[in-house]
Amino acid sequence: MAGKPQYQVVIRGLCETVKPPVYHPWRNSYRTFSSSICRSKSEKKPRRVSEDSYAYHQSRQRKAANVTRQTELREQRATALGDPIRGVTTPFVESLGSALPPETTTSDEELANATPSLSPKRPPPSPAFAADEDHLNYYITKPEFEESLDYSRVLSEPLVSLERELADPAKEAEDAKAHEASHQTAYEAISRIVSLGNANNKERTRANIQRIIETFGRHNTDFQLKPKAPSLQATYSTTAELTATPRAGPDTGSSEVQIGILTAKIRVLADRYEGANRNDKVNKRNLRLLLHRRQKLLKYMYKKERGSQRWTNMIEKLGLTEATWKGQIEVK
Repeated sequence: MAGKPQYQVVIRGLCETVKPPVYHPWRNSYRTFSSSICRSKSEKKPRRVSEDSYAYHQSRQRKAANVTRQTELREQRATALGDPIRGVTTPFVESLGSALPPETTTSDEELANATPSLSPKRPPPSPAFAADEDHLNYYITKPEFEESLDYSRVLSEPLVSLERELADPAKEAEDAKAHEASHQTAYEAISRIVSLGNANNKERTRANIQRIIETFGRHNTDFQLKPKAPSLQATYSTTAELTATPRAGPDTGSSEVQIGILTAKIRVLADRYEGANRNDKVNKRNLRLLLHRRQKLLKYMYKKERGSQRWTNMIEKLGLTEATWKGQIEVK
């Protein structure tokens, strides 16, 4: 048969001729099907409300109470974890800002026996004076400072005439008074120079590192804090116990010392980042690196020294919370 092919379909014994389907290239060759009828927003059925209004309102109240309780628990957990960057503020941590030891309370008798200040117009705490500080700048100790000033005072004293018959007592008294005033001025000037209250961040950080080494170094804490009790495995071990190498010099490499040094540096970077330099990407990256480095050391020390006096002393003085070594630390 010429033309388009035709097909025969047999339906219940009847023979019919059916034309083949026509293909249109501008139409889709497939058709989508859905299991449910698509309705517009206006045709959607409204949500069925429970017929018992009392039970419905009771369920809504229970849900609101659960949401409120979840919010309270979330806030309590966040407060318990603390700040992952700064932790909790302690007197030792506050003293890192001025690089001076925390103030100690003195009794009335100590205040009465204390020597009066050299100048009544000195404005504490800034500018700070070396006479009120045990830690000075430029690696100077308090005995060295006092000894040097006393020596300079002796060298600068006015000469006394050996011929007392020709000497003028009034002029000698006037020279001695001028020398005393000059020495007082020099004393206050040098005190301001060597004071950590007038130092920059770099010098304060250097002084803080020295304080941290003396506070948490094991060359001092081994005589003050009890070591951690040995484990059962170490107690019943048959292997020979290794003898520790004697320490030479101050301890600068133990975990608690490194954690304290990182905490001091983190506070400096955090103060700078939270200020006007919020968009300082380099500072943000350096802060993140120090935080993760401290987190690794804290995890290691938590595993090795958890529950010991060494761990408790470090956590209490530095104000570190669980957020500083648990979970993920983000710098936003």
